[in-house]
Amino acid sequence: MLKISPRKPVDQQLERKDILDTARELFVSEGYRGVSMRLIASSLKVSHGAIYYHFKNKASLFYAIVTEGFLSLDKELENTMAMELNNETKLREVFIAYMKFGINYSNYYEIMFLIKDDELNTLIHQEPNQSYENFAKAVYQLCDPQKVNLQRIWSIFLSLHGFVTHYIKSGQSFDEIEGLVNSHADFLIKSLEL
Repeated sequence: MLKISPRKPVDQQLERKDILDTARELFVSEGYRGVSMRLIASSLKVSHGAIYYHFKNKASLFYAIVTEGFLSLDKELENTMAMELNNETKLREVFIAYMKFGINYSNYYEIMFLIKDDELNTLIHQEPNQSYENFAKAVYQLCDPQKVNLQRIWSIFLSLHGFVTHYIKSGQSFDEIEGLVNSHADFLIKSLEL
């Protein structure tokens, strides 16, 4: 005899946000290939069909997480650029905001930048490129055009990325490394010879 479980009450129904939160953690801990829609459903204690109601497949779910992460990072940059500060101070704050985002939202950061998979490389191009372009424009806008070029901006980005990647792996919180974040931002400002 087929056993049908009753529908969940409205307050317990599966929401897109719950799926994204659970999937984000699983993708970071298990890698893209180690996660299936069934594993996500099992972690949420729902049928895998409930996941398919919200997402066509694993790739579309992963893409939604990546898109969400880049939108959040871009919003941090936008908020920092809106501050009423002189250019050097604002640039320093841009660098700090990037590092703070990476450390505070390490699950997003790892998914956005550190999970590598051939299947994913064909899906995700626009978001990282657009986000980097926003970063590069902000840095260029805040610097003397005579002292900054695309290679220097790329080097700054790589330095920030390396810093974040190192401290994500250390497991330290932003509060624990805030002094190092500030020192790194100062170092990068000096390297630009503003």
